[in-house]
Amino acid sequence: MIVAKDLILSPIEELQDINGVLFPKEPKFRQFLITGPPGSGKSTLVGKMRGWPYEGYIDLSIPNWWRAQELTFRPREIHLGVPFKGHREALTVLDDEWLDNFDTLEMDFRHVLIPPTKAWFFGTDWRARYVFEFILPSSDRIYEDRIGRAKTGLFPHDRHITPEIVTRQVEFYRTIAWYFWVSGMHVYVRLEREGVPMKIVECKKAPEL
Repeated sequence: MIVAKDLILSPIEELQDINGVLFPKEPKFRQFLITGPPGSGKSTLVGKMRGWPYEGYIDLSIPNWWRAQELTFRPREIHLGVPFKGHREALTVLDDEWLDNFDTLEMDFRHVLIPPTKAWFFGTDWRARYVFEFILPSSDRIYEDRIGRAKTGLFPHDRHITPEIVTRQVEFYRTIAWYFWVSGMHVYVRLEREGVPMKIVECKKAPEL
């Protein structure tokens, strides 16, 4: 077992090779959605697996987000917006409102919507349609890489980052991975950009719902 903060993970044993990168064996190529904090390696991974080159965005508080056009072309990189208590609109980790208040924000799990289970034989199984990969390298690794790429001038959001911001951004996505897992979604975690895919088996200290 490997502990990533409060998530207890175990390596996925049955794997498939997609253009030189290991993925869980069972899902099909077009089921994968790649997500994670800025600088975690999402774009690089999608490029190596020869997925859809354009980024997508999903607001998890919008009804039927699983039907969104952004999810039509897969595999692809997805950014997530999440509802927070006291805020009318979902926030991403790049929004000024999140960056200004990340130390006090609380996720509002009551308004994080989860696809329904399959209701009838010919109905769509929305929970099985997507497999979410969360890339969650250490915050130290991400911080060092983002400081380096900030010097290129191509990533304006990296100019004012701090170790604490990066740590909270990783926690943001780790929390969503946990919530998807307990809600019955198909989820796995990668602790290194091209490391072995890991399944969640337990959470030692779950957030309050």
